[in-house]
Amino acid sequence: MAGSEMPLEELLGHLHGLANDALALWELPHGASARLINVSENATYLVEASGGYRSILRVHRENYHTRRAIECELAWLDALGAEEAVKTPGYHFGKDGSPIQEAKAPGLADPRFMVLFHFVEGDAPDESGDMRAGYHELGAIAARCHNHAISWSKPNPFERLTWDIDAVFGDSPTWGNWRDAPEVTPDVKAVLKRVETTIRARLDAYGKAPGRYNLIHADMRLANLLVDGGITRLIDFDDCGYGWLMYDFAAAISFIEDDPRVPDFKAAWLRGYESVRPLDEADRVEIDTFVMLRRMALLAWIGSHIEAPEPQELAQGFAAATARLGREWLDRHLV
Repeated sequence: MAGSEMPLEELLGHLHGLANDALALWELPHGASARLINVSENATYLVEASGGYRSILRVHRENYHTRRAIECELAWLDALGAEEAVKTPGYHFGKDGSPIQEAKAPGLADPRFMVLFHFVEGDAPDESGDMRAGYHELGAIAARCHNHAISWSKPNPFERLTWDIDAVFGDSPTWGNWRDAPEVTPDVKAVLKRVETTIRARLDAYGKAPGRYNLIHADMRLANLLVDGGITRLIDFDDCGYGWLMYDFAAAISFIEDDPRVPDFKAAWLRGYESVRPLDEADRVEIDTFVMLRRMALLAWIGSHIEAPEPQELAQGFAAATARLGREWLDRHLV
């Protein structure tokens, strides 16, 4: 049975066995074991062994990335690190010399790709207090990533996800159709159809020049920064792909778009960004368009991932709040 067709608890049971059996594909200390620490697009495990050994095993979601796409992700990590643009986590090579391993679990129809990352010491910035300093740093890191992406001679062929209009609103959207999400009532749908139409028009006019649309992290939230001893590393490039550069700010406020502090976060992010890379007025104006694009992508994500705990917790009221944000955005940005 495909993993997407079975209850989450059953799937995680299969993946637990897969993760622990697959550790034999790497040279690891005797007695190493894996325990689940996060499940979203992928299942992420902390691998531990005696003597303080730790690493992070990512078991990829079925049919989400090809092997070549994962190779391209790792190539960008390597390039960013080599040019000291941003500090990123390293990864282990398997016994066969490849950083990407593949294995199949009994009970699952398809094999899974896996990558074993170095364990990175550190903590994400504290999100319980004043987060403006964190967003300032996020902005500067985003700008350095964008400068690198624009100038980098990418491997050929280069295969990654695309975060554009078709990915969110097209016939085969990456995270599903927002109309299928929980609590999308007729009133909500009417508002969000107008939002979608307006987003399409504005981003068509904004365009995809390389200085506006290029390789982005696409999930650059505070939770994906690890700070240790004054050193900050950016982790979790699993969603990296082609998209509008300003989408990286929208991703930075994922799920908190209605937080009253967002204007302060945006101002701090912009200050950090422009300390590294200049923006023009159109970039600044369309940031809010990307926030709405991301919010509607997240609404679709909740609907297509509703079997997982996080989407279930987020679902109540999310569609109505998205419509409220959409009405406010339309009032400011109607074409």
